[in-house]
Amino acid sequence: MTRLRLHVLDLGRLRLASRVLVGEGPSLFADEVEVPVSAYCIEHPEGRVLFDTGCHPAAMGPEGRWSAAFQRDYQHLGGTACTLPNRLAELGLGPDDFRHVVLSHLHSDHAGCAEFFRRSAIIVHADELAAAQAAYRRKEDDAYCWRDIDSWTKVDLHWQAVGAAEGDRDIHGGIRLLNFGPGHAFGMLGLRLDLPESGRIILVSDALYCAENFATDPVLPGWMEDRTGYLGTIARIRAISAGAAVWFGHDPRQFATLRTSAQGCYE
Repeated sequence: MTRLRLHVLDLGRLRLASRVLVGEGPSLFADEVEVPVSAYCIEHPEGRVLFDTGCHPAAMGPEGRWSAAFQRDYQHLGGTACTLPNRLAELGLGPDDFRHVVLSHLHSDHAGCAEFFRRSAIIVHADELAAAQAAYRRKEDDAYCWRDIDSWTKVDLHWQAVGAAEGDRDIHGGIRLLNFGPGHAFGMLGLRLDLPESGRIILVSDALYCAENFATDPVLPGWMEDRTGYLGTIARIRAISAGAAVWFGHDPRQFATLRTSAQGCYE
């Protein structure tokens, strides 16, 4: 590895009600929409970085990790081909090949494969980790999948929690960790990448689901843990995104324009 490269990993789709993305606001979506699930593999001379891990391969089905109610409301589509282990294998990689794993937050479609990365530093917002652990203790089984979290407790994962008062920081040259704080979830993280040819890309995950959330007159999503924090995150991303491409968490129109790992990479 001699330079920074970005691989977009297509991890299937979620079928859900469009009001999750845009609340009751205006949009071009039908009442039900299929949205992308994704992760991002970043090659760097100082060590690979993975941003998010998608859904666990055993999320769906009668014996699936996700509850029946969650499977009904957020059906994961794509099959084995769209699992993270398979996408990494297509690149000749496995979980042990990553120095850092950044989890934007701990919902089951973003942190489902965290348990596989036992040699990586797993970076997560401290408030988000605390919220997931509290949900686990209460035996809740919704956006934080109980069986996913249970698996984390049984293996030796190397968590690096980012505190609410901590600022942004570089992971490697050209890869900057963004501490967005509360909004969509209790603690959101993003990444800013400065690629030699493609320029600056900001990966915001579900801090912004889709373009409507980032419009001049933003349409707020139906799922927010902290409305004030969400609005603050919009303002924060606006302030740092001049000249950058902002990649949303679940926008099917934007994702359709991206070059996935099967087609190549961004440099």
